[in-house]
Amino acid sequence: MNILSSINIENPKKKSKLILSDNLGPEISSSSAETSLDQVMREGPSQNKEPKDDGPRGAALASLSCMTVEQPGCPPVKVSSHHTVLVRLPHTPGLPPEPHPRVYTDVWHSQCVKMPCSPQNLYCTAPKSDVVPRWNVITEALSKPITSISELQEAILSYNTRYRGKWKFHGLYALVNQFDECEEQELFGTTLPKMCRLALRLPELITAPVPLLSQNSQASLTLSQLQIACLLANAFFCTFPRRNARGSNSEYANYPDINFNRLLSKKEPLVLEKLKCILNYFRRVTSNEPTGLVTLCRTQAPDSDMHRWQSCSSPLPRLHCHHDTLIEDVPGLLHVDFANKFLGGGVLGFGCVQEEIKFLLCPELLVSRLVTEALDKNEALVIIGVEQFNKGAGYGSSFTFSGSFHDSTQRDSFGRRLTQLVAIDALHFRQRPREQYEKPLLLRELNKAYAGFRPLSGSIGPAVAVATGNWGCGAFRGDPHLKALLQIASCAAAGRDIAYFTFHDSDFKHRLSDLHDFLTRRSVTAGALVQCLCLYGVQRKELASKDLFKFVYESFSSSGPASPARTTLETDAGVSAYSSAEPSTSTSLQDGSTSASNNAQGGQKTNASNLQNNMKITDFFKNSDMTNT
Repeated sequence: MNILSSINIENPKKKSKLILSDNLGPEISSSSAETSLDQVMREGPSQNKEPKDDGPRGAALASLSCMTVEQPGCPPVKVSSHHTVLVRLPHTPGLPPEPHPRVYTDVWHSQCVKMPCSPQNLYCTAPKSDVVPRWNVITEALSKPITSISELQEAILSYNTRYRGKWKFHGLYALVNQFDECEEQELFGTTLPKMCRLALRLPELITAPVPLLSQNSQASLTLSQLQIACLLANAFFCTFPRRNARGSNSEYANYPDINFNRLLSKKEPLVLEKLKCILNYFRRVTSNEPTGLVTLCRTQAPDSDMHRWQSCSSPLPRLHCHHDTLIEDVPGLLHVDFANKFLGGGVLGFGCVQEEIKFLLCPELLVSRLVTEALDKNEALVIIGVEQFNKGAGYGSSFTFSGSFHDSTQRDSFGRRLTQLVAIDALHFRQRPREQYEKPLLLRELNKAYAGFRPLSGSIGPAVAVATGNWGCGAFRGDPHLKALLQIASCAAAGRDIAYFTFHDSDFKHRLSDLHDFLTRRSVTAGALVQCLCLYGVQRKELASKDLFKFVYESFSSSGPASPARTTLETDAGVSAYSSAEPSTSTSLQDGSTSASNNAQGGQKTNASNLQNNMKITDFFKNSDMTNT
């Protein structure tokens, strides 16, 4: 059953939850079929018009491809040279996964996580004293009763002596000061002792070397939810070696920090809300051990040049657009994490926007910080099967923890929740926002989005739709109009439909869906759209109006000041720098413009058929040496 067909999304301003109902309601067209091209061109984008309705636009949400138990739209859990599985297979969903192998195997080298329990993790307890296994010190410290924050601080510093006087744990002190007597008793009498025991089960639960998902590795890692909880308990108690030094020449300088010392030391109200999320997660997993699996896939797309993008003949995807729904409100789709290249961004510090909030609601995502090197320009990370444990409200400094979330999402046949999250990091343009329209930067964003959107190799079932929004906007000062069109083009190349959520901006919802409907009726391809965006970047300084959507309308009309029928991209200096070494066969926007004009006049030719020399970008990537995992 399509799980999208049985939900109704309430206004997230009032309540962020899913309400079950019998149907989603009638499909709402993206624009009136009677609206003429002349009217659209005369009136332009609908930015100054009152919206006709306040509901979703475009394709019905229930019509989009989504994850199902039989066809989850992702690869199976299967051991291979590029897929490490830390549990014994086959795994029966609902039963506790058994670690694999049965006996702990130690590895201490640069390709794997250096484990706290490794015999090679040596520690000098005092100057001129003997060197001992650090795990012995950790075990002794976490086996003692801990009845106060000062005792917890002393336990952690006993195996991190170089940070005495630097780590103060003000956050934990401030949080406990807010607790009533029952909450304090729950923390020190139940939750914290269970967390200590969970952390000390590390050599029992993680018996195989944990590979690092390093740059260009295109590797996958599957582990159990309980294994993740164990690793995160060790992160909470700051046991991971070599992960505290943050200098540019340190061993893990190109990885996010994982030990929780920064979070434990801050006392700002926002940080206390984060700590509530983390402690609630540990309370949940230590009270009722989870039995599922989670897979992390580092994926990479070949560095396609602009010529190949401009030659992409893929038709534009179907679009569902809404302003009063959030990405996380829609189950079963590929959710986009507006990521930092260091996964999780400021989740262990003061950051609290889209990515950090996702990590707080689904703390299992934090394990990505342990194993994932900073994303390169053409890389993404896909995480399959995480569970939501927390509810939150607010955004940024107003974020608050608002209780437990009991996730009822179905699992696939391998025990993974039917969830997919893709982390893609956008460029930031805080200082020079006008640069984002330049071809090299357009190309980077197209390749980055495509790296995240293209289906993983070996996926079972059709590619599910992408759920996204204003990626790289806000603090990064990306143009939402540009980012929306770049993501639409990337979805077209990847063969996925798109559900776009405009974060309470009803006007933008109408403008985007109107433009998409116009482009679709004109049979505009992904390549033609990319050419148009490049042309806008070239001509932007000379344009009387800087409105991108208006430029796109005019470019694909039969006439207009920015009509591609009179201007081609191949004459622009700079394209060659991003073109293939092969003889150029890239077409100009004139082809698409002429085709759309013929189509509007009732002709049989379409934009796609006029691009005779174009290959689908998916075919190009399929034939590349670089494969996905």
